[in-house]
Amino acid sequence: MPNKTIFAISGSLRAGSFNHNILRFLQKLAPGEIGFTIYDNLAQIPPFDPGLDHESPPESVAELRSFIKHADGIIICTPEYAYGVPGQLKNALDWTVSSGSLVDKPLALITASTGGESAHAALLLILGALSANVLQEATLLIPFIRSKMDLQGNLTDDSTIESLKAAFDALCAEL
Repeated sequence: MPNKTIFAISGSLRAGSFNHNILRFLQKLAPGEIGFTIYDNLAQIPPFDPGLDHESPPESVAELRSFIKHADGIIICTPEYAYGVPGQLKNALDWTVSSGSLVDKPLALITASTGGESAHAALLLILGALSANVLQEATLLIPFIRSKMDLQGNLTDDSTIESLKAAFDALCAEL
């Protein structure tokens, strides 16, 4: 029975994305005492509306906030879209502002894309504004991800595998 939990969010809505595959890789690394949940409902989060941001927000928002609040650690693994943060991920993060659910929460940030530098930098700013505890040792930019996975979504680059393991270990050490 797990006594610590990690809540993982992919910034990609596509189930077979590189980012989902990275999260599945990390899930396999989780020791038995750490529960690992990959969030699959990002597309269900409605557009952020301050008028709906109160004690009874939309059900999907309340669920997201609850998952974050009750997790011991968070992983965000995301691509970069048009030199920025994917819209649905940014939208979901906007919904966490008033709840404070990310405040001081240990967080690993992985940006895996063709480039990724712009989204990675933007997410560090956003997560800083949300007062998340972004762990330096668990922050990873993986450029050219397409060349580091096979057609089945398995990681093939030893350096990337080792970097992901180190980032995951750093997060687990903070739980």
